[in-house]
Amino acid sequence: MAVFSIVLLYGPLIVMAFFSFNESRSVTLFTGFSWTWYQQAAGNERVQEAALLSLQIALVATIVATTVATMAGLATTRTKSFKALPVVYAIINQPLMVPEIVTAVGTLVFFGIIKQVTGVYGLGYLMLAHIVFCIPFAYMPIRARLEDMDLTYEHAAADLYATPWLAFKRVTFPLMLPGILAGAMLSFVISLDDVIISLLVAGPGETTLPIWMIGQLRRGLTPEVNAISTVLLGVTVLVVSLVFLLTIRKR
Repeated sequence: MAVFSIVLLYGPLIVMAFFSFNESRSVTLFTGFSWTWYQQAAGNERVQEAALLSLQIALVATIVATTVATMAGLATTRTKSFKALPVVYAIINQPLMVPEIVTAVGTLVFFGIIKQVTGVYGLGYLMLAHIVFCIPFAYMPIRARLEDMDLTYEHAAADLYATPWLAFKRVTFPLMLPGILAGAMLSFVISLDDVIISLLVAGPGETTLPIWMIGQLRRGLTPEVNAISTVLLGVTVLVVSLVFLLTIRKR
């Protein structure tokens, strides 16, 4: 069962990466090794613009969502328990349970009303949408890290006359940093790879890399799309590896 699951999970990724080095345009028949499609993707101006826009949105969404998730984690774990606390957990994590297409349609209608009332347009709406749906993904590892932390250290800091801010800076934050890094990494990957919400919310000229790839797939699958997908896969693996190494070193 384990081998079967691994094959289903990683088999398609290996095939995709393999055919990204294909010399011909075929994605089913390998004719020879070549870097042509990587070079073509790197020199494609539309790919460059879409990649830069995706990175810009992902970075902003990661920073803001991780900051908000950190504050939410502290507010829900470093406070006295109350009856409505489970409701708070449910509200924060609810976006994970709602189908993404439903969230996308609701966001589209909501932003459409705001645009009509204010007459304000721009990239900010797409960034805000990414920030909102990234918050619960960043919140999960941060909250898990805070719940596993022993409060003894924070109590000791208070007993030694540390102010709440100093205790957070010198004790709480260093201990919860692995959770923050994990939440930031997860937010970055989720934002970078998002398709449905970006496809509905993005305005004219706001073509992210996944949206560009969807448009290319409608014209037919080519090794160029495979090459871009392989690069995204490599970036994801690199980010996960760096976070893992940083976490181990911090511990």
